[in-house]
Amino acid sequence: MSTQHATPALPSLRQIMLLAITIIGCIVSFSVVNNVPVQVPLVFSWFSIIGLGILLGHSYHSLQKGLIDGITQGGDAILVLIAVGALIGSWISGGVVPNIIYYGLSVMSPEYFLVGAFFVCSITSLATGTSFGTAGTAGVAMMGIGASFGLPLPLVAGAVISGAYVGDKLSPLSDTTVMAASLCEVNIVEHIKSMLTVSFPAIIVAASLFLAVGLFYDFDPSNNQTDVVLMALEQNFSIGWYMLLPAAIVIALLVLKLPSVPVIFFGALLGVIWAMLFEANSFDTAFGSLVNGNTIESDLPFLNILLNRGGIQSMASVVVIIILALGLGGLMQTVGVLDTVSKRIKKWATSIGRLTSATMIAGIMGNVIGGAAYVAIITASTLTKENYRHLNIDKRVLSRNTEAGATIPTPMVPWSDGGIFMASTLGVATVSYLPFLWYHLLVIAITLIYGKLGWFNFNKDEGQSATNAIRT
Repeated sequence: MSTQHATPALPSLRQIMLLAITIIGCIVSFSVVNNVPVQVPLVFSWFSIIGLGILLGHSYHSLQKGLIDGITQGGDAILVLIAVGALIGSWISGGVVPNIIYYGLSVMSPEYFLVGAFFVCSITSLATGTSFGTAGTAGVAMMGIGASFGLPLPLVAGAVISGAYVGDKLSPLSDTTVMAASLCEVNIVEHIKSMLTVSFPAIIVAASLFLAVGLFYDFDPSNNQTDVVLMALEQNFSIGWYMLLPAAIVIALLVLKLPSVPVIFFGALLGVIWAMLFEANSFDTAFGSLVNGNTIESDLPFLNILLNRGGIQSMASVVVIIILALGLGGLMQTVGVLDTVSKRIKKWATSIGRLTSATMIAGIMGNVIGGAAYVAIITASTLTKENYRHLNIDKRVLSRNTEAGATIPTPMVPWSDGGIFMASTLGVATVSYLPFLWYHLLVIAITLIYGKLGWFNFNKDEGQSATNAIRT
């Protein structure tokens, strides 16, 4: 007997729980326990959902369409990753990143470095709107400076990623910020204002913590390799203010709100030109850095690890993960997982406190199961949107909670696109830098506290003349 029905049935909560256990169990057993690349369990997860979909009466072709639609929604992220990979490779080869490290070491003191790195990455991400681009450029430079001071790399990575996600959450140029505002039907400016109620105190407290750790950290002079690193950079790269021009140009273009992908590729091309003009790279080597990254052989092993990276090829595995994760999200939406969970949430989330928790959990589960911020934003906003309307709660609270539950936890999940990108780019495992993501942990905690206490729910009529979200 055929299992195809005219109208496919919705999955039951028991089936969804079994599916979630299967997917998470598959990821943990393959990737965490047995060190198998996460792409493998994600493919298995595809077929787990497809199997459930067919059992419920969906045709394979409708499921495949849902899978492709899900991938299409995250096409921008894939293009950004490819562009950032090219940028990192050419900017290291062209001496841009080494010069940022050089001048950073020249002006920064170890005691104030952590808070400085946090604010440098915050400003960069606010100006560019990309946490990946920030981590791949300014973040890599900060890792080199921190290592030279003898600071633990997981702590430095915590400051870098914390700062990088300030802009990812607040910048009007950020794709996740725009996506969250759009899905929640909130004007982008109103969305950012709402998030500031959470982010501003989180920034102040996180900066204070990084400052305190730097001031009270017991620096070992024997671990400070500042002079050695400066000498190694002078021996391997040209040093001069003009080497920072590509970074200044790219940031200026992004601040002018030009499209991020062509701007980043243009910045990568500037890196190639700088590599030929100032680093004496051949035409083949300079343009090859766009794909293969940079190669350096200095006497400092950690500097070799730091600067032997980049290129489009370095992003290949992350791009594949994003494609698989987005496809997973598309399948969940097609099978009706989101509809079933949404109905359950509607019965349980009868207060702003419960609804805030539900939105946060939906976003975190989107990252855990879907493996990408895009999936998490769709999950958090879709599952709970009707509940906010039913309880007469302003949509700006929905958009704020969606970002806190979907965007912020992404680098905290080892198999998510953000977790894998940050770990591979900064050279620190997710579980190692996780305890130092103080901005992220504070945003999550403050959001839950606001929900519990009913703070900053706004007047529903205030600002609603701008309900149509700005789309880019």
